[in-house]
Amino acid sequence: MTPAHSARVISLKTHTDTKPPIDQDRLWDDHMALAAITDPDKPWTRRSFSQRFLDGRVWLKARYEAAGMTVRMDAAANVIARLEGSVEGLPPIMLGSHSDTVPSGGRFDGISGILTALEAVRALQASGYRSRHPIEIVDFLAEEPSEYGLSCVGSRAMAGELDARMLAYTNAAGETLAAAIERVGGDPARIATMTRPTFAGYLELHIEQGIVLETGHLDVALVTGIAGITRVEITLTGAADHAGSTLMEYRRDASLAAAEIVLLVARKANEYAARKQGHFVATTGILEISPNASNVVPGGARMILDIRAEKADIVADFVAMLDRETQAIAARAKVERTRFGIISQNPPSPCDDHLRDILGRAAAKLGYSTTTLASGAGHDAAFMSHIGKSAMLFVPSKLGKSHCPEEYTSAEQLAVGAATLYEAVRLLDGQND
Repeated sequence: MTPAHSARVISLKTHTDTKPPIDQDRLWDDHMALAAITDPDKPWTRRSFSQRFLDGRVWLKARYEAAGMTVRMDAAANVIARLEGSVEGLPPIMLGSHSDTVPSGGRFDGISGILTALEAVRALQASGYRSRHPIEIVDFLAEEPSEYGLSCVGSRAMAGELDARMLAYTNAAGETLAAAIERVGGDPARIATMTRPTFAGYLELHIEQGIVLETGHLDVALVTGIAGITRVEITLTGAADHAGSTLMEYRRDASLAAAEIVLLVARKANEYAARKQGHFVATTGILEISPNASNVVPGGARMILDIRAEKADIVADFVAMLDRETQAIAARAKVERTRFGIISQNPPSPCDDHLRDILGRAAAKLGYSTTTLASGAGHDAAFMSHIGKSAMLFVPSKLGKSHCPEEYTSAEQLAVGAATLYEAVRLLDGQND
């Protein structure tokens, strides 16, 4: 399904006489072609390490090479396309995202970052621009949570944060992550000694996966940072008793404490968000009640809370509050809080101020409306920020839908993103002040 759009090479709204030669139709057709490489019974699915994923990479390689780029794969099975610059020895301007999807995901998450980058490179060539710096486009391996229990596999490795313990993770069939990386063309034995790349800056375009841009009728968002993610597990132990014969005053119902904690998390998260100290959300994502029978008073409960914020100190304060309050809730419910522990914690990753300014200047030059937003979702840009300057640009998502077949960003919105990348690359390259 192709939306209506009239021009082959669009003349995007701009304050300048020189307009980026972004081919909107070609960009849209690329999205539809790559999205069509999918499990036929689960559109739009291209899981990392699957044959469909490999087929998608073969298609991408052909598109890169048609644009005059060379293509290589590193030890972690990241695919890197490169266009050489005019000045020898300068670090590359790096663009990228990922081509894998969640099951029955959408046609834009991840691939839009790769394809708008490719279209920006093609537009630079069409305009006769020769960059001083090399330009690289990276398709990072397995950004989405993989069958091996890990996400952002490729960017972790590039940042030097994929260790032997992680490489030993297995999928349901018992295959290790290391074996899977080797199967798709990587060399896991060399990951530990991979040289961390140097780059002039890393820019990643992504769909917003929210409704701020659409609701505000805005063109793009300049991402302030990628929220850190902390997950807390809580278990509660009461007593499983007969639901008919156990009087209310004698019950030790673990579900009552769990329900109160769910409400606590929502209430306090709203309070913390209202402080306007950056992005903050908290969710009770998993709630299990046991024995989970209609005629038994619940004797146990297990919860996993997902907490995301731009500032680590606010997360620490929220977790400390949860520790105090959940202990008190358990006591009032006459149950024991048998576990309160952090099971995973990724720190916040602020985007580089200078790169964000460059993206803002690029959008302003083209006459695009902007806002600033934090990303509540994880991205490869977070790991790239650990080894160099990194920034992100969001384009709108219809109704905020993502990770589902209904995910949608229009051809014009994608072209706006590609044009912004085009101008940002020229600014970062130092020839478009």
